[in-house]
Amino acid sequence: MTEPVRVLVADDQALLRGSFRILIETAPGLTTVGEAGTGAEAVALAGSERPDVVLMDVRMPEMDGIEATRRICGPDGVPGVRVLILTTFDLDAYVYSALRAGASGFLLKDTPPADLLSAVRVVAAGEALLAPSVTRRLIGEFVRRPGPVPAPPPGLDGVTGREREVLTLIARGLSNAELAEHLCLSPATVKTHIGHLLAKLHARDRAQLVIAAYETGLVRPR
Repeated sequence: MTEPVRVLVADDQALLRGSFRILIETAPGLTTVGEAGTGAEAVALAGSERPDVVLMDVRMPEMDGIEATRRICGPDGVPGVRVLILTTFDLDAYVYSALRAGASGFLLKDTPPADLLSAVRVVAAGEALLAPSVTRRLIGEFVRRPGPVPAPPPGLDGVTGREREVLTLIARGLSNAELAEHLCLSPATVKTHIGHLLAKLHARDRAQLVIAAYETGLVRPR
């Protein structure tokens, strides 16, 4: 029997935390491992409980969700834990910082319950929650924003021509199935190329590959 996806809920509003927890607990294949009311609590629980996914609010006391995401997803963070940002406003400026910090995607808090549950499963499976339209709009705006940024991602010197093709199409929002069809490759071969890209670019997941494609100049905002 497949192990359930383990979820940590981090939000400063107790009512919302409880609602998310009930929703997750009643969904097949999902379970919660705890609730956090602050970013500091989220970091501590992520370290002790090792959830598959953290549903992370942005605005929380003591430590906001961006810093908590950075600590969980950073080099000294918790391996294997993915963060799904919850925000009130579409294209909230904080979302860009969260993606830089290592988040695998974002959802609006008014997302329908079924879509939220689907999002948790998508992120847990290692996919980025960035639909094609969101990729173009969100990441395109993201890379144009001024302000201090961390060191740029590794260059593309070690990336093969085919891997560049795959990376370009990932940045354009294509799914694995669409990649396979477009490049006339098997799904297994596509996964192999993506695995190589993740390793070569030191990326945690697909969202970070999209960012790397833009920041290295392989793909430019439209």
